[in-house]
Amino acid sequence: MPSNMHKKIDLSVHPKPSRREWLARAARLSLALPAAFSAHLLPFADLPSTSPYGILPSPGSAAPQFTADQEAFLEEIEKASFLYFWEAADPETGQVKDRCGADGPDARRVSSIAATGFGLTALCIAERRGWGDSASIRRRVLATLRFLFSQAPQEHGFLYHFMDMRTGARMRRCELSSIDTALLLCGALACRAYFADEEIRSLATRLYERVDWPWMLNGGATLSMGWKPESGFLEDRWDSYSELLMLYLMGLGSPTHALPAETWDAWERPAYQYKGVHYIGSEAPLFVHQFSHAWFDFRGRRDRYADYFANSAAATKAHKAWCLDLAKEFPDYSEDLWGITSSDSRHGYVGWGGPPRSGPIDGTIVPCAAAGSLPFLPQECLRVLRTIREKYGTRAWKRYGFVDAFHPRKNWYNPDVIGIDVGITLLMAENARSGFVWEIFMKDADVRRGMERAGFHP
Repeated sequence: MPSNMHKKIDLSVHPKPSRREWLARAARLSLALPAAFSAHLLPFADLPSTSPYGILPSPGSAAPQFTADQEAFLEEIEKASFLYFWEAADPETGQVKDRCGADGPDARRVSSIAATGFGLTALCIAERRGWGDSASIRRRVLATLRFLFSQAPQEHGFLYHFMDMRTGARMRRCELSSIDTALLLCGALACRAYFADEEIRSLATRLYERVDWPWMLNGGATLSMGWKPESGFLEDRWDSYSELLMLYLMGLGSPTHALPAETWDAWERPAYQYKGVHYIGSEAPLFVHQFSHAWFDFRGRRDRYADYFANSAAATKAHKAWCLDLAKEFPDYSEDLWGITSSDSRHGYVGWGGPPRSGPIDGTIVPCAAAGSLPFLPQECLRVLRTIREKYGTRAWKRYGFVDAFHPRKNWYNPDVIGIDVGITLLMAENARSGFVWEIFMKDADVRRGMERAGFHP
């Protein structure tokens, strides 16, 4: 267990303009929150004894049961979400736009390797569900993997966060991103596990095996967030609980350039509570409790620290309770309508959420907050999504499903959708329905090796 696990730091919260900057702060700090917030960092000795963190174990591996009407609604959500990954990707390179107009394709060309990782997995789901021609779907997978392996610029196997979707040119002077490379590779390995195609399997394997994970440690105990050719490694590291679970597990499972096993113990796991709900967390938006679970099946498994599926369920419960407490200030929040995570806003992209209150909370609703937690609280999250679809209709629902965010009181509905938010919606809806992504991904020998080296057991 890291020696600074109990470190407490008071922090004044300021809004940040991008997901990346919020992640940097979450990864730098273990936080004790001001007394004005009822969520706070607790010494482990003060937590209930039901588990090391006071978190109840996850309820086995059975998928939630939905009514026929609920299944039809989730199918509608998933098919609309998949359409994004089909239409907002370049058909020649397979690279998926970082964002796109909610009404349909536009001229923007900035792709995101994280969105492409979600998109590769979306192609698996679509082929399995019969949403498109199987041969066309396989051709898209092959085009994507061929481009990534042969044409996309890389360094030690890591890829740039943003690229021109047609040429692969680096965009926005962005970093080679460790976490976004992991998101991409999760999609590649999902395709390797699902498609019975030797070239798909070979390309996915070569993409994964060329990544030099220890290089990204840069001599430290934890992974750097990235590297730039102009300045070298980023100062910020993945050293506190977040969506980093997938990053370390992918590195631990590598058959060619594996991370040392001790890196799993090197990052901090701060303990929080909100209204009696205990969970490991960080001062970061709700998506940090969701992204790793899109692929890795933590149900019925735990390491020496926690049951991470139960932990994310607890964090979602705390988030819902916090949103309901905000109803005094923003009356739209209710049992039927809650959820705030990194998203667009009326004033630009914001890394907001809570508890504690982080960013300029203003009454905006972010549909992927509930959608990304469907496996954790299926009925409660489905209730929110149904409310949005029925109450706000075509203002909040467009060609690719839910708009990224909306403010009902201000009559603002985002004209865009964002790839990673559409992606977490699709994958977690499918996992809640069938566990399909978990099923194929966990069959992979390298994935299983990573979890074994991290010490997971039933």
